[in-house]
Amino acid sequence: MPPDRLTDRRPEVPASRLVADMVPPPRFRDVSFDGYRADPAVPSQAAAVTAARSFAAGIDDGVSMRRRGWFRSRAPEPAAGSGIYLDGGFGVGKTHLLASLWHAAPVPPERKLFCTFVELTNLAGALGFGAAVTALSGHRLVCIDEFELDDPGDTVLVSTLLSRLSEQGVRLAATSNTLPGQLGEGRFAAADFLREIQRLAGRFTVVRVDGDDYRHRGLPSAPSPIPDAVVTESAAGDGVTLDDFAALVAHLATVHPSRYGPLLDGVRRVHLRDVHTVDDQSAALRLVVLADRLYDRDVPVVAGGVPLDRLFTPELLAGGYRKKYVRAVSRLTALSRDGAASLESR
Repeated sequence: MPPDRLTDRRPEVPASRLVADMVPPPRFRDVSFDGYRADPAVPSQAAAVTAARSFAAGIDDGVSMRRRGWFRSRAPEPAAGSGIYLDGGFGVGKTHLLASLWHAAPVPPERKLFCTFVELTNLAGALGFGAAVTALSGHRLVCIDEFELDDPGDTVLVSTLLSRLSEQGVRLAATSNTLPGQLGEGRFAAADFLREIQRLAGRFTVVRVDGDDYRHRGLPSAPSPIPDAVVTESAAGDGVTLDDFAALVAHLATVHPSRYGPLLDGVRRVHLRDVHTVDDQSAALRLVVLADRLYDRDVPVVAGGVPLDRLFTPELLAGGYRKKYVRAVSRLTALSRDGAASLESR
């Protein structure tokens, strides 16, 4: 029987699943603050653990707020900086800290959400703005990983959405590689939307997390590509997929990014033949989303062609989306090491 192909999959995802799936992904399902290994040489890491732990402990179940609401026409305006924003480079453990915060918050699981920024904007698009506010406002905590603003529409959408949630007492926590006051820089005329960006920045207390990318400490930049014949021959077993890279890139253009997670349902290892450097920005950004979903799910990648640290052209890496591409390369490189190790252990 030929191996499964991602290019044969067209997942249909009901809107209800978009909300139900907003929990820490498998890689971070069981993490905790105690499991975060702060680098003794980087004091901001231990300080970030303390700040995130304190923030989580300060989240209540909302019962007293609802009782106060019986006597008020609207909820009080949230205090400035009432959310927490973990800012730092790639691989310093920000997602680990955010997921630990989600787990530690003394709130029932059904009343707290964990999602990426892309998943949040996709939810608003799938449900409509008003329905998204309704769906999210019943929660006490919303954690947003990989916070980025890629266009003016997202700036206004997210600023308004988070304003509505804050006004209803929802606590916000986020991570990003960009300070909230600098979101959008290099991508669009951020000065034209400075008011919205400043409104976003005012909702968070920034906590810096410094350090090196733990995924690559003391390791080579990327493993050597695997010969395509070996990629093909080793693509056997349940949950193993095999695709030609060019065909997969074309297929991703036909699948909404909100469905890239369900695209990987049941997949335990991905094999790619003839990986080549990508120079098209739209295709590259879709690969970024796929890389994030593969990483979230701990799916090893077995790849032939060019090394994955040469996936994007120097021109793309020098542009406004540089941080997204570097994150994707970091994650795919780690997953390709896992893929190579899985073949060695056969």
